[in-house]
Amino acid sequence: MTISRIAVVGGGIIGTAVARELALREPEATVTVFEKESHLAAHQTGHNSGVVHAGLYYEPGSLKAQLCRRGVEMLVQYAAVNGIPYDECGKLVVAHTTLEVDRLEKIHERARANGVPHVALLDRHEMREIEPNVRGVLALHSPHTAIIDFVALTEAFGNDVLAAGGRIEYNSEVARLDTMGNEVRVALAMPGVESKMTQDAGSFDLVVTCAGLQADRLARASGLEAEPRIVPFSGDYFLIEQPAADVVKGLIYPVPDPAYPFLGVHLTRRIDGALMLGPNAFLSMGREKYTRGYSKGGFDLGDIGSTLGYKGFWKFAKDNVKAAAREARTAVSPKAFIAEAQRFVPDLDPLTVKPGPRGVRAQAMNADGSLVDDFVITTRGRLTQVRNAPSPGATSSMAIAEHIVDKALGSLR
Repeated sequence: MTISRIAVVGGGIIGTAVARELALREPEATVTVFEKESHLAAHQTGHNSGVVHAGLYYEPGSLKAQLCRRGVEMLVQYAAVNGIPYDECGKLVVAHTTLEVDRLEKIHERARANGVPHVALLDRHEMREIEPNVRGVLALHSPHTAIIDFVALTEAFGNDVLAAGGRIEYNSEVARLDTMGNEVRVALAMPGVESKMTQDAGSFDLVVTCAGLQADRLARASGLEAEPRIVPFSGDYFLIEQPAADVVKGLIYPVPDPAYPFLGVHLTRRIDGALMLGPNAFLSMGREKYTRGYSKGGFDLGDIGSTLGYKGFWKFAKDNVKAAAREARTAVSPKAFIAEAQRFVPDLDPLTVKPGPRGVRAQAMNADGSLVDDFVITTRGRLTQVRNAPSPGATSSMAIAEHIVDKALGSLR
C-alpha cells in the first residue's frame, strides 16, 4: 500500500520522535507535524526535570521496562552523534526507615531483572562516598541514570523531520480528525475564534496524534472513546544555582511509597548545573497553566469544570485524602517543601533556594478513579492516537516511537 501523506499531531518529544520515525520508515511520504504553539516542546516536554531514567521501578518484562531500556540505549547514541549534552551523573534512592529498606531491596531486585547496569545497594558510609552530604540508612545507586535537555532533543528530532523533506506547521491547533475509508481529514481550529468553527487542513493516508494534555479532548472530538480522561496535576520546583548547587552531585530520590500516587520531593541536577528541588503534585487549575501560585493567570475555568465534573476524579480524591494532605503542605508552604528536601540533605541552605518553574502532568484516569500507569494507544483504521505516555515517556521517546509506528503501519496491512 502506497503512503504519501502522513500527519502527526503534537510537537512534544513523543510527537516529534514519532514523526522522525515515520520519515525514516516511509522515505517516499511527506510527514507533516501540526503543532498548536509557535515552537516545539511547549508543554510537558519543556517543563520537566530532564532526567533520563534507567528503568529501576518497572515490572520486569513489562512494556514500560522494555521501552525504557531500549530508549536509553537509543538516546545515548543519538545524543553523542548529534552533540546534545548528556550527563551520567548517577542517582541514589535513599531509605530512612526499616520499611523503606524492605521496599528498596525489592526495587534493587527489580532493577537487576530489568537489566539496569551496575546497580548496587550502599550502606550509610558508602552512599556518602557518592554524595558526601546525603543522609540515610541504605541507598540504591544507579550510576548510569542521566540528565539531558529534552527541549534540545525535541528540536533535534524536528530538524530530522525537516531534513527528510517533512514539514512542521506551527500555530496549527487540530480540533478534529475525521476517519474515512481511505484517508483521515484534519480540521484545524480557526485562530482567534471562540466558536467551534474549523478549517480544512487536508487529507492524509495516515495520522498519529500525540496530544498530551489535550489527548482525551481530541479523541472525543474525533469520535473515539471518552476514557481515559486527562486530569492535570501541577508540580512546582525550587532552584539552587551554582555554586550552592554543588551540595548535591547527581540525583537523590526518596523510596516510592505504594500508598501514594506521586513520588514526593526529590533533588535533581540540571544539565546547566543548577539543582532542582521537587516537584510536588497537586491538582492543577489549568491544563496548560504554568504560573506559580493562584493568580488570575493560573486559572482556566473550563479545565477546572472538566476536572470537577468528572466522577473518576472524585473517586480518586476520596481514596487519596492522605496523599492530598501531604502534597498540600508543600504546595502552600515553601518551608515545608524545603524541609522535605532537607530530610535527604540536611546541609541544604534555605537561603540559597528560590522559586523555580512549574510543570503540568497529563495524568490519565479511569472512570473508577484509578490512575493509568501504562501506555494507552488506540487505533481506528488510518488513525492512531496516543492517549497516555507516562514516565518514562521522554526517556523512552525513541523506543516508544518505534512501538507506535509499528502499530500505526500494522493497522494498514
